[in-house]
Order: sequence, then structure tokens, then C-alpha cells
Amino acid sequence: MLRQSFKIHVTFYLVVNVLLIGIWAASGGGYFWPVWPILGWGIGLVFHAWDVYGRLPGEEQIHREMERLR
Repeated sequence: MLRQSFKIHVTFYLVVNVLLIGIWAASGGGYFWPVWPILGWGIGLVFHAWDVYGRLPGEEQIHREMERLR
């Protein structure tokens, strides 16, 4: 469930930021203001990735996975 949530988060991040870059380009370019939402949201995305993939499994998680694989 956590990994699916992260995949959805990444998809929305990419779609919204591509749209922001498109708006920036359509309005004539200039100062690249989309960098701020890209960086801000990107920080949140990094923390979400850490929560999903970065933590070491606890002993209970290891036992559950071992039971699942049996």
C-alpha cells in the first residue's frame, strides 16, 4: 500500500510540474519560477520516498515477510 501511494505521489508530481513548466514556457519563459514548487514539493517527495523505501525493516516485518514467503 505504501509503495502504491508513493507511485501515485510521483505521478502527480511529474504531471503537475510538467504543466507548470508548460505554463512558464507558454507565458514567454524568462525567470524560471517553476523551480520553487519543483524544489519544495521535491523535498516532500524525498521524505515520502525515505518513509517507503529508506527505513530498515524491523524484526516484526522480517518475520511477517518470512511467513508470507513460506
